[in-house]
Amino acid sequence: MSSGQQLKDRPRAARPRRGTGGRSGSGRLTPKGMAILAVSLAVLAGGTAFVVRTSIEHSNAPKQVLDPDSFLALDPNAPDPETDILKEQAVQALRKERLESTRDDRKKGLDPVEIAEKAPGGGGFSPANFPPGSTPDPGSNKALGKQMAEARGWGGEWGCLEKLWDRESHWNERAMNRYSGAYGIPQALPGSKMASAGSDWQTNPATQIKWGLGYIAGRYKTPCGAWAHSQSTGWY
Repeated sequence: MSSGQQLKDRPRAARPRRGTGGRSGSGRLTPKGMAILAVSLAVLAGGTAFVVRTSIEHSNAPKQVLDPDSFLALDPNAPDPETDILKEQAVQALRKERLESTRDDRKKGLDPVEIAEKAPGGGGFSPANFPPGSTPDPGSNKALGKQMAEARGWGGEWGCLEKLWDRESHWNERAMNRYSGAYGIPQALPGSKMASAGSDWQTNPATQIKWGLGYIAGRYKTPCGAWAHSQSTGWY
């Protein structure tokens, strides 16, 4: 037999198998494989515990129920449904009385505005007497209103504001709606809302106008926006 044939027929040494994942040739885990397995199990157990704990915490968390009225409380100029209903009822009462007055050929009851003999209270304020000898001056109130509107950049909106508060109160700081109880030049309902503009809201035209302009800006953006709503519904 030649030397080449002898090399060819010589049995080859067994090679170690690959891909055993840390196992020895006999199928047993090596120390390295055991360490990898232990770490993997620890990570898996920790992740499962975190998911379970988080689920329990969320299920036990108190449920927060948002009251629809809380949304209104966020914006002081947001529509107040109850107040708007009172305004609408006052308009309907006035229309009914005007219709009856027309049928009966009477002249009274055609104006919802009456002049209060005493300023109304509310919101922690007691009813107040007007200063002795004082009388309302709608002309001066209009001039002041125009000046304050121009200061807001509403010079071009004056026509709408003038007509709006002519209808609402005749620019009289003592005006009260005899159907709804709204009070003052801007006819705040209730009148005590105007206390946010000043503690003298019951008698001071400037304070009433200041509040009224803020109300218009917050709810209708401009006097013409408020006037358009008033034309459509009879109130603003």
